[in-house]
This record gives sequence, structure tokens and C-alpha cells, in this order.
Amino acid sequence: MLHECLVWLPHEDFVYLGDTARFPYGGRDPATLRDMAVEIGSYLVEEERAKLVVVACNSAAAAGLPRIAEATGIAVVGVIAPAARQAARATQNKRVGLLATPATVASGAYERAIRTTDPKIEVVSVPCPKLAPLIQEGGALDSAVIDIVDEYCEPLHAAGVDTAILGCTHYPIVRSVLQRALGRAVTLVSSGQAIADEVERELAARRLDNEIDRRGSYRFLCTGDPEAFRAVAARSLGLPVADVRRVELGTAAPVGAS
Repeated sequence: MLHECLVWLPHEDFVYLGDTARFPYGGRDPATLRDMAVEIGSYLVEEERAKLVVVACNSAAAAGLPRIAEATGIAVVGVIAPAARQAARATQNKRVGLLATPATVASGAYERAIRTTDPKIEVVSVPCPKLAPLIQEGGALDSAVIDIVDEYCEPLHAAGVDTAILGCTHYPIVRSVLQRALGRAVTLVSSGQAIADEVERELAARRLDNEIDRRGSYRFLCTGDPEAFRAVAARSLGLPVADVRRVELGTAAPVGAS
């Protein structure tokens, strides 16, 4: 998603904050996710002077988008509504699959967003608790990844979906594996270009957009190990990742920590 924003909006400045110290988000309860999302949004506005916040995590967007906007007082763009609209446009047989974290699936946010666009669409949601952590580790795409992807895609095969939403921002990293598992007849939807379009619209509507003849910048912050973050960011972004600065946020322990 950041890749599409950087390519489509090269005149804007971007600050990306990865909360890697508290990853994964997908197993947390909604109240905790809301608090963490508001904390990050407030940090970006107060410390980094952000003029718009993009919530790039599906689990956080499902739990706390309105609360972030309320707390920060600025425009907030989430990943769910743009991807849902894109999937609703893409499906021909009115069967859409969703691969996402347990928290995102439990929220029902994608189902609500899709049915707002077209109430006749059937949504088949599959929680994928193992996939995002495996991708975050940054290992090779080995047989373990293939087996997990095949396991999660099987219910979508059985339901006969013709469109599948990649409902976690980590999943496009293994897009080719997912496409192979689902087959070429299934359209995969991720939110990258749709988010870039929405960011452009929101900035223009508020007259916050930069002049298009300038060259924007991009910086990275993380709450965990900067080197580990750099490796994942470089692999998924396809652009140089220079300095990564570590910042301190909150005290919520990682899921599974004792």
C-alpha cells in the first residue's frame, strides 16, 4: 500500500510507523486495538505533524477508525472500505472471499462494507492466524508457507468465490503463492491503489495537497528492532529503505507474551 502511495503521490511526504514491538495485532481484543490505533494516530499528528492518517492495518482499521478521527481531528483513511468497493466491482458471481486476521474477520467490517455496496454479495471469511506472523519473520517461501496458504484457501475453493480480498497488509508479499493456490480465475484484491486514490481525493478536498512539481520524502519509524523492520520493508516496498528510527509507544505486550 505504501508503495502505491509513493508511486502515485510522489509529491507528498510520508512517515510510516510500524508497530513491530506489539505485532501481531490480529489476535487482540477490539478495545485494545482501538486504544493502540488511537495512540499511534495521535503520535503521528502530534510528533510528526501528519496532515492525514492512513490506518494500514486491517485489524486496527476494523476496530478503531472513527475513534482515531475523533482523537486526532484530522482526516483518517482506512484500508477496508476501498478494498470492499473494489471487490464488489470485481465479482461476477456475487461470491467474495476474505482472507484476514482473526480480529478483522470477527469484526465483520468487510462484510458490512461490501453489503453496503451490494447486499446481494455473499462473503466467505477465513481467519488466518498463522499467515501474517510467518510473513513477518521474513523467511523463504518454503513448503510450510505453501501448506498454510492451501489450508486457508480451501474454504474459498469450496464456496466457488471468483474474487478474494487480501485482508491484511502483509498478504500481498505472498500474492503469487495465494494466486497459485486460488487459481488464475480468481481475482485478488488488495487495497494499495484504492488507498492511494482515496488519499489523493481527501487531500485535494481539504486543500492539503502539495504542488505536484515537488519531490516528496518518505521516512520510517518502528517500535521494535530497526534492522528487522528494514528487511521486511525493503522486501515489500520495492524502493530503497534507508534509516529506520525506533520510537517508544505504549506498554501493551505482544500477543502471546507471558
